[in-house]
Amino acid sequence: MRIRQETVHDRPVVDRLVTEAFKSAPHASGEEGALVAALRQGGAFLPTLSLVAEQDGEIVGHILFTKASVGEQQVLVLAPLSVKPRYQGQGVGTALILEGHRIAREMGYPYAFVLGSETYYPRVGYRPADQLGVEVPQGIPAKNFMAIRLLEDAPALHGPLVYAKEFGL
Repeated sequence: MRIRQETVHDRPVVDRLVTEAFKSAPHASGEEGALVAALRQGGAFLPTLSLVAEQDGEIVGHILFTKASVGEQQVLVLAPLSVKPRYQGQGVGTALILEGHRIAREMGYPYAFVLGSETYYPRVGYRPADQLGVEVPQGIPAKNFMAIRLLEDAPALHGPLVYAKEFGL
């Protein structure tokens, strides 16, 4: 499997992949594709952190991270992680997350946040964000609002996470 940066030419394939990946997911809102499209157009989009996974020349997974903040501290938010159904459970999502974390560290981002499954994301190091002093957004179960420290010397955080406006939070 190869992980690489998404290109403009990949976007139609990725858009179909996102729809397919979330079609039967119990936690899906049905708006994941629209969110990815909106994030790509927004000011918080980081092309360097919009990644695809390829297997035998086929795009089988996608992830993107967007800029966010806690107080004055710049952080990242992991947006929808999408893996083709037949490749789920084969390490594609984990590989995308870990490569995103590696790139984010190189870019100097100290933390990444995710609103996601409390059983999946802890396997790649995410913990409840309130343990880091970050306020849980209203209406979100604390167990689903998670963070990971990317840099060992990351400064302490206090306050709410400010998402890109495209998230609608």
